Amino acid sequence: MANKVHVKTGDTVVVISGKSKGKKGKVVEVSPKEGKVIVEGVNMISKHVKPKRMGEAGGIVKAESALYACKVQIVCPRCKKATRIGHKINEDGTKNRICVKCGEIL
Repeated sequence: MANKVHVKTGDTVVVISGKSKGKKGKVVEVSPKEGKVIVEGVNMISKHVKPKRMGEAGGIVKAESALYACKVQIVCPRCKKATRIGHKINEDGTKNRICVKCGEIL
């Protein structure tokens, strides 16, 4: 069975729990199989990197780490609030994601 995640790549989200609570960012990558997302500028970790070629410098690099998708909520572009997603089916059969609070199409 395919796992579904309520966020898509490019959505603006806010973290609702954990050490990065309250931070906003854009979703860079979604992994539905694991149920995780990578958000720009959120859940930063220090990564030790070895030099790959001669003359290249190694060192400690800051990078975003994955966090569970259930810990983020989408920010509505119109009301600027963290919201759940509703679905609206049009007459022609297409399905849109909408903001539960204000009804804006996401």
